[in-house]
Amino acid sequence: MTATDLHRKILDAVDAAFDAQLKTTQDFVAIPSTRGAEGPCQDMIGDLLRERGYEVDDWHIDVEDLKDLRGFGPIEHDFSKARTVVGTYRPTTNTGKSLILQGHCDVVPTGPLEMWDNPPFSPIIKDGKMYGRGACDMKSGTIGALYALDAIKAAGLKPTARIHFQSVIEEESTGVGALSTLQRGYRADACFIPEPTAGKMVRSQVGVLWFRLKVRGFPVHVFEAGAGANAIKAAYHLIEAVEQLEIDWNKRAESDVHFKAVNHPINFNPGIIKGGDWASSVPAWCDVDCRISILPGWSVADAQAEILACISKAARDHRFLSNNPPEVEWSGFLSEGYELKNAAAPEAAFAKGYDTVYGGSTPDLVFTALTDTRFYGLNYDIPSLCFGADGQAMHGFNEYVDLESLRKSTKATALFIAEWCGVEKA
Repeated sequence: MTATDLHRKILDAVDAAFDAQLKTTQDFVAIPSTRGAEGPCQDMIGDLLRERGYEVDDWHIDVEDLKDLRGFGPIEHDFSKARTVVGTYRPTTNTGKSLILQGHCDVVPTGPLEMWDNPPFSPIIKDGKMYGRGACDMKSGTIGALYALDAIKAAGLKPTARIHFQSVIEEESTGVGALSTLQRGYRADACFIPEPTAGKMVRSQVGVLWFRLKVRGFPVHVFEAGAGANAIKAAYHLIEAVEQLEIDWNKRAESDVHFKAVNHPINFNPGIIKGGDWASSVPAWCDVDCRISILPGWSVADAQAEILACISKAARDHRFLSNNPPEVEWSGFLSEGYELKNAAAPEAAFAKGYDTVYGGSTPDLVFTALTDTRFYGLNYDIPSLCFGADGQAMHGFNEYVDLESLRKSTKATALFIAEWCGVEKA
């Protein structure tokens, strides 16, 4: 069988099963797997893997096993039901290179339901798009990778290398799901994560820090507001200070080899604000949960120190905070940026599949968000590729994945697996 014939059989198999792939994706998206509620999604993945004959490892994540590992972020929510699921394929003939295929099943909150055109966990297909929370980020990619493996089998072939299909949680807040697979001992010659990248390969990505500003004021009745100290207003003073740090960091980014071409790659976001108890009382407290990014090569510890120094300086310049300094809590991501390096071999293998499906060379993406690839590349020098379908409104209303782009990314993934792992007749 020529390479062209082999490719055609795999591509035809993707097309033949694409309706089934979409139905499975809809079922997966319909599960509201927000943080702490990912269990039913992990059950579904475990079932799908067992049906296909994979060796399934399904375990509870123990934070104590992870807390001292590089890239760990603190867990603040109920973690008692946290699980990772890995399905392993072991080849009859082991002549290819091993591979990790990984997707995350956790999704971010929906926001007000009335602001969606369709209920976020009742996915619909309309005008060539699938709508629903997680349809794009990244449940369609996870199911696409599973059906890419199915296509190889349907083409009468089987991989000649070990493959770990990993479904993780916590990608949206700490990354400890991916970290747990490494702590468990899963390794491979390369990792592939089908996040939605609009058909581009992530070349460089930011790291992310989450922190909480805890401001405490002095409550009084509003009729004598001048005698108190408004914690909410004081919090805004600190937010403005961090916005200046954001400006400074973006100036520093202008010399980065990849991010110098990106306008405003460092983004600071005060994402949650809570404070006060009564509209006619000067608020005694205000907590602001924040996110800021850093570039590859920047030290997390150094960035933390700069944030603390920035907030401390701003507090000294404030009438009330100078004597009542705010607290800073690290509340999630403490993640380094990641640049894809030493990946010539898996990139060359993927390039063949890309050219067959899309034509031409794989375009690069300099990504102002982060993915789980960092753990494999930074912690264990496993080259970690990130490539996937196109879509819009990730973390927003009316999130969707473009179905034709999903078909193409599934095909490219299947051809990459066949090239990297090798195949033989089943």
